[in-house]
Amino acid sequence: MGYVIETIYFLTAVLFIVGLKRMSHPTTARSGIVWAGYGMVLATVVSFTHPQIQAGPGNYVLMIAAIVIGGAIAWYGAKKVAMTAMPQMIAIYNGMGGGAAAAIAAVELLKNHGDAAPETHVFIMAVAGALIGTVAFSGSVVAFGKLQELKFFKDDAKFRFTGQQKLNATIFGAAVVLGLVIALSHSSSGALISVFFLLALAFGAMMALPIGGADMPVVISLFNAFTGLAVALEGFVLGNSAMIIAGIIVGSSGTLLTLMMAKAMNRSVSNVLFSNWAALASGEAQAVTGSLKPMEPPDAAIQMAYASKVIIVPGYGMAVAQAQHKIWEMCKLLMERDVVVKFAIHPVAGRMPGHMNVLLAEAGVPYDLIFDMDEINEEFSTADVALVIGANDVVNPAARTDKSSPIYGMPILNVDHAKNVQVIKRGKGVGFAGIENALFFADNTRMVYGDAQKVAAGMIQGIKDLG
Repeated sequence: MGYVIETIYFLTAVLFIVGLKRMSHPTTARSGIVWAGYGMVLATVVSFTHPQIQAGPGNYVLMIAAIVIGGAIAWYGAKKVAMTAMPQMIAIYNGMGGGAAAAIAAVELLKNHGDAAPETHVFIMAVAGALIGTVAFSGSVVAFGKLQELKFFKDDAKFRFTGQQKLNATIFGAAVVLGLVIALSHSSSGALISVFFLLALAFGAMMALPIGGADMPVVISLFNAFTGLAVALEGFVLGNSAMIIAGIIVGSSGTLLTLMMAKAMNRSVSNVLFSNWAALASGEAQAVTGSLKPMEPPDAAIQMAYASKVIIVPGYGMAVAQAQHKIWEMCKLLMERDVVVKFAIHPVAGRMPGHMNVLLAEAGVPYDLIFDMDEINEEFSTADVALVIGANDVVNPAARTDKSSPIYGMPILNVDHAKNVQVIKRGKGVGFAGIENALFFADNTRMVYGDAQKVAAGMIQGIKDLG
């Protein structure tokens, strides 16, 4: 029976890998999720026959109850969640994965193994998985709170204090030392293990609390990698190859994505986690000259209707206003007038990797009109109009020119190179970096104030009025 189970687990791993591969391209991403889903269902079903599950109705009842309750909550949540809230849903679901790995470790550590106690290296892996999974859980919960803009998490500054890094290092060091004591002594003391988990929970929360909203895409990706690593470690503890392979896939892909996101911001992962970037905007950046020049939606529509090429740059403001459908409706009207329309996506636009791509796909925007920053940056100089919708720091030219700016060196979209720039913005506030955007004050930029969906509706009517 063991060979049959391992063979099915191998097939599960193949389905995971095929699914992940297909997720790498927009046209096959949906089917990739389905393939990976089949793999997860197969792994779950075959786990009911695993030798480590002691025969008896009690275990199976608990397993089925967990699947039904968890599945119902996940299905309902995924069906009801707004697209603007997708990042926080991913954050909390990722945290649940880390918490599950930590719970598995807790069961193994508290178990009285007797004479059949595992070797020390197995205990060490259990402790390591427990630490990493618990940190991912509490950190992801904090990330959820920040993205959901819960009242307690709104002010990042209140979570920053002198000596914070030393306190965090002390908590982490204490958790590691206590974990080693538990692992090396094969201790199943409930008191020691409880203190260990409390320290790990505290470190995860303390690590995430001071990080600003602009860095949340990187943080979510990092905690995703932590969850994968924790699952893989607990897979070794249980001797479960499906968990090992799935965890390694999630951990490695999450790590690569984290590094790519940090690179897109021209920062190291340690800088994201420990620099309190949002606090660096202390007013020392170069003063912005010029004035904000407003434009009404009908005038913006006329300018785009008579353009040859329009490049659209979506940002979080589009997500908040849920304006993607109206924007695409406007684009179709422009294309009917033989205007070339393209979408430019910055790697860290929105609140999670691929956030803007998901919103545009939901609106039905063809994949061949959506371009990454590196693919389209050189085209801005040939665009008659660049339309920015709720983006801020990722289009700020200060990143190129102002060495005193906290975003200096971050790769940006070359929106300022377009002949004309239109910016849809709800108000005159600054971006997550806390600095003024020089683009908004440029001679070729016009500000179209208002909710992005309402502004887009006004632009649509303006284009229709031209006949």
